[in-house]
Amino acid sequence: MTRLFNDPAAFADEMIEGFAAASERWVRPVTGGVIRRSRPPAGTVAVVIGGGSGHFPAFGGLVGPGLAHGAALGNLFASPSAQQVYTVAKHANTGAGVLLTYGNYAGDVLHFDQAQERLIAEGVPCRTVVVTDDVSSATADQIEQRRGIAGDLVVFKAAAAAAEAGYPLDEVARVARQANERTRSFGVAFTGCTLPGADTPLFTVPQGRMAVGMGIHGEPGIGEQDVPTADQLAELFVTTLLGEVPGSVTSVEGSRVAVILNGLGSVKYEELFVVYRRVAQLLASAGLDVVEPEVGEFVTSFDMAGSSLTLTWLDDELEQFWRAPADTPAYHKGRTAPAAPAVTGAEPLRADAAGTVAVPTATAASQAAARQVCAILRSVRTVIDEHADELGRIDAVAGDGDHGIGMQRGATAALLAADHAEEQGAGARTTLLRAADAWADRAGGTSGALWGAALRAMAGVFSDTAEPSRAQVVLGVERAAEAVVHYGKAELGDKTMVDALLPFSGALRHETDAGRPLADAWRHASAIAQEAADSTASLLPRKGRARPHAEKSLGTPDAGAVSLALVAAAVHTALSA
Repeated sequence: MTRLFNDPAAFADEMIEGFAAASERWVRPVTGGVIRRSRPPAGTVAVVIGGGSGHFPAFGGLVGPGLAHGAALGNLFASPSAQQVYTVAKHANTGAGVLLTYGNYAGDVLHFDQAQERLIAEGVPCRTVVVTDDVSSATADQIEQRRGIAGDLVVFKAAAAAAEAGYPLDEVARVARQANERTRSFGVAFTGCTLPGADTPLFTVPQGRMAVGMGIHGEPGIGEQDVPTADQLAELFVTTLLGEVPGSVTSVEGSRVAVILNGLGSVKYEELFVVYRRVAQLLASAGLDVVEPEVGEFVTSFDMAGSSLTLTWLDDELEQFWRAPADTPAYHKGRTAPAAPAVTGAEPLRADAAGTVAVPTATAASQAAARQVCAILRSVRTVIDEHADELGRIDAVAGDGDHGIGMQRGATAALLAADHAEEQGAGARTTLLRAADAWADRAGGTSGALWGAALRAMAGVFSDTAEPSRAQVVLGVERAAEAVVHYGKAELGDKTMVDALLPFSGALRHETDAGRPLADAWRHASAIAQEAADSTASLLPRKGRARPHAEKSLGTPDAGAVSLALVAAAVHTALSA
């Protein structure tokens, strides 16, 4: 369990602040994360990594010479927002472009992709390489759906070493892809992890049993077995990974491997060394030459007791980059060149969600509508606060259990931003846009990206010069649904919020076309959304972190669909008032 914290909601921000203060030799804080303290030479490709907090030393602890140029740091187990990624990348860029690389999780993909689109639109060359090393999360023929776990380190290091060697952006991306294609990882756990302020872990493992096929976000394993001896665990690790040698490896190259035995948070180094003793023996017996093995904590899962093994089949180029020196707060290898003069000064870890940009002029009618937007968001926040624990419990059945916390952060930030905009005299459009951006920035994760996109799409239908009409509200809901489907790539039946959102949108259109007043039509559509959300209990997830644990979710509704129905009901309450 987590023992040392203040306000659980502030844990990640306070942790990042303390990390930056303790690591000022290597990093300096910027809005959204950290970048190198010393600026690399102009013309060096910037490698920007990132993900949720709770994985230290990933991701901030891997920023420094020989490794990443910057890291976007999200909340606990929640991806950083697109705004965070964009800001860190802008600070890290030296003019040669940016490589974004991170583990393959739905929320991270949504936010990093949005940041990349924005960077490219502003003329910053940008490429992405997603890490997919976890063999337990999808079959070999669906490798693009696999998660990124401890193999992150190999990919990050290869890309960064290529950048240090002066490679151009496309070549840095090629090296990162090559490292990812040749990397395989497999993990186990003996206990789940417990987030700050939580009374129970995100999942439990029966006494004497071991969860097999672990991720790094508190997801349950894909199976269980009796706790093995150290030698038996080493044999499970090695046998599993040698059963899937990457197809790109030739017989000549196949004898050299980089090895990472990674602790997930609570397993002692001494235990890891006992396991590695047998790992080394087995790899030698298989005719493999181990190149500079790493044993320790590199990509953790808060306080989870578990470990993982990573193998990367090296070619000459990857071996050179694996051996290359690096010096970061948590990773050191060889001797790096003397650093350039440090960049002085620091910026806040997060920008004010409300911003300080002057609001556009608005009419009295649109300002009145803005006040109603704030009232609606206040109702939404109240309902989410009341149901946050239950949303987390539902999400933890087959996911990481952070949905309730994420919705709370998003709804709270959206209301604060909307209230601030309304106090400045903003109209409905601007107020909702500010709320949308704040929700996405503070919630992070998949839900943050999707709710931010939905509210922004709805705001696009409104104006600051008139009160939204009933027809505009209905059209706004439809545009919001289109945005969620577009960014989330989900369809009806995938067991996501789309399974409640599309029926809700369709029912609202049907009822208003039939002449019902907006509040009445919304009440009817909310009931449809609730029925649809309840019906997701019978579905198997085909998207997101729950997908590898699909069978476990049968009988439990989707957390995203449930929260959508709760929000719809909360909006009706405000409309009725």
